Amino acid sequence: MILIADSGSTKTDWRLVGKDGETLSFETIGFNPYFITSASVLNELVSSKLTEIKKDVTQVFFYGAGCSTEQNCKVIFNPLSTFFNNARVEVEHDMLAAVRATCGREKGMVAILGTGSNSCLYNGSAIVENVAALGFILGDYGSGADIGKTFIKAFLGKELPAEVEADFNKQYKLNTADVLDAVYKQALPNRFLAGFSLFVYTHIGNQEIQEMIEKRFDLFFEKNIAKYSNYQSNTLYLIGSIAFIYQDLLQKTAEKHNVKIGKIVRQPIEDLVKYHI
Repeated sequence: MILIADSGSTKTDWRLVGKDGETLSFETIGFNPYFITSASVLNELVSSKLTEIKKDVTQVFFYGAGCSTEQNCKVIFNPLSTFFNNARVEVEHDMLAAVRATCGREKGMVAILGTGSNSCLYNGSAIVENVAALGFILGDYGSGADIGKTFIKAFLGKELPAEVEADFNKQYKLNTADVLDAVYKQALPNRFLAGFSLFVYTHIGNQEIQEMIEKRFDLFFEKNIAKYSNYQSNTLYLIGSIAFIYQDLLQKTAEKHNVKIGKIVRQPIEDLVKYHI
């Protein structure tokens, strides 16, 4: 049996594929090597329902955010190999999952917009260009963490529309000290910030909020997409929760930059199952 995993910074979707093509689904926390240790990965695996099927797994195909260097891949590979000790394990970057789930064998630009963001230019068989994402502090434009960070800065600076601020206070009851502690002292601040992106979306009808989001997507196109060769002649395929939820605004921004948007996929795992089968 083969086990396929698609991991972001927030969660990991797992699919166990049997010989008859039937699948079983599992979910764990996200395994991003920039924010998690090998020990923590192993602890999560041991406490998950994956323990029930690990002896049956002969191959593991893991695609993960942050798995872009050999060192980072080892952070994930080592605990996977220890846990699935009867299986051959492969760890790949989540951009490879994105191109396999959207483009297939067609050329195009592919972008991930979830908790973080990333992008690449794909020639139909390999990734040929990749603009550095730089993470939520230095980059990740248009991602959930980027949107959340921009929103929280406006909240702390008393720059939000009055009705949005009132609703936020009612739902979250956060003060400045709470936010600073979560961002600077607690684990996974990117996930904390990205958690506000859904709240922001519920107020997308507010003109100021909509303009705030459009600026983040403008930066995503300017800092990432516009840097690819002949970017206006290539179709842009999108993947991730932010891309799916905010697709109307993304379409509007793409038209402004003369970019054509193709397939938008919220979660690539089902398309990855088809690819591996």
